Amino acid sequence: MIEYADESGFEPAIDGEEIVELATYVLGEMRIHPGSDLSVTLVTEAVMSDLHVKWMDEEGPTDVLSFPMDEVRPPPPGQEPVEGLLGDVVVCPTVAAQQARTAGHATIEEILLLVTHGILHVLGYDHATPEEESEMFGLQRRLLLGFLATRS
Repeated sequence: MIEYADESGFEPAIDGEEIVELATYVLGEMRIHPGSDLSVTLVTEAVMSDLHVKWMDEEGPTDVLSFPMDEVRPPPPGQEPVEGLLGDVVVCPTVAAQQARTAGHATIEEILLLVTHGILHVLGYDHATPEEESEMFGLQRRLLLGFLATRS
């Protein structure tokens, strides 16, 4: 089950249904058990700043933070997925909006990218090394483009 909450007060309001549809798509593509739980929450800059300091020891708001729980991973080919508590993805729409302006696209597009990125972190992907970055960002791009193709 995907739980979505918008606690950000961001205007214009973000389409939560689209966020849930994206998360459902990404988890399906990654062969995650459909009974697994994921939470996606949009928060204010103040809340994100507090989380950023508490968990990353870095000042100021960031765009997305992920909090994996049961270490559920995509199953290898031929194996069935296991159900579990995936964790939480927290996004700050005001930071996303700033990044979207810089990148020249819509805020919702940036938020969809950040949610995809956060889900991959919850599933154990990282970008600490060039090899990991290449794998994670390639997968992120493929998933996001695949989802957007289903919308047109």
